Amino acid sequence: MDSSNDEALDIIVTNVVATFRTRCHLNLRTIALEGTNVIYKPEVGKVLMKLRKPMITASIWSSGKIICTGATSEDEAKLGARRLARCLQKLGFKVRFSAFKVVNVLAVCSMPFAVHLIDFTKNNRPIASYEPELHPAATYRIKNLKATIQVFSTGSLTVTGPNVQNVATAVEQVYPLLFECQKPLHK
Repeated sequence: MDSSNDEALDIIVTNVVATFRTRCHLNLRTIALEGTNVIYKPEVGKVLMKLRKPMITASIWSSGKIICTGATSEDEAKLGARRLARCLQKLGFKVRFSAFKVVNVLAVCSMPFAVHLIDFTKNNRPIASYEPELHPAATYRIKNLKATIQVFSTGSLTVTGPNVQNVATAVEQVYPLLFECQKPLHK
C-alpha cells in the first residue's frame, strides 16, 4: 500500500484448512466407539472429530488421511492437527504425524469505502467478473498467487488463497484497483 494512506487494513483470517497423514490404517468404528466428541458417518466412510481448544473439526478417513478445518491461523491449524494425532495415539493407533500442509485460507477484510462494482470489472475485465443475477459480489482472480477475491459493493472482501501470506499480498494488490473505483460518500 502507498505511504500516503495511514490507515492499515485489518485482514481477519476466519478459516484455515489443513491436511496431514497418520501413516497407518485407522479403524473408524473403534474411533467412533472409544473417541470423544466424534460423529460417525459410515455412509460417507469417515468420522468427524471436534476439538474444543483450538476449535477445530477434523474429517478422518480409514486410510489415515485427515482434513482439519476451523482454525484461525496456520500455527493453530498445526497445533490442532498434532492434538488430533495425539488423541488417535491414545486410542491405540500407531500414528506418526506426517505430510502436514495448509491447503486453503479464508479471510475477510473491509475497505474504508464502498466500491462501484461495474466500474471495477470494466477496468479489470479479463481477471474480474461480475454477474449480479448470480452473485452479489465481483470475483477477482490472481493466478500467480492462486488467490480469489470476492468484492462486495459495501467494500467488504472475502479472500481465499493457499496460505496467509498470499492472502495478504492479494489484498495489497487489489487495494489500488478498488481505490480508483470507490463510490462517492453522498450517493
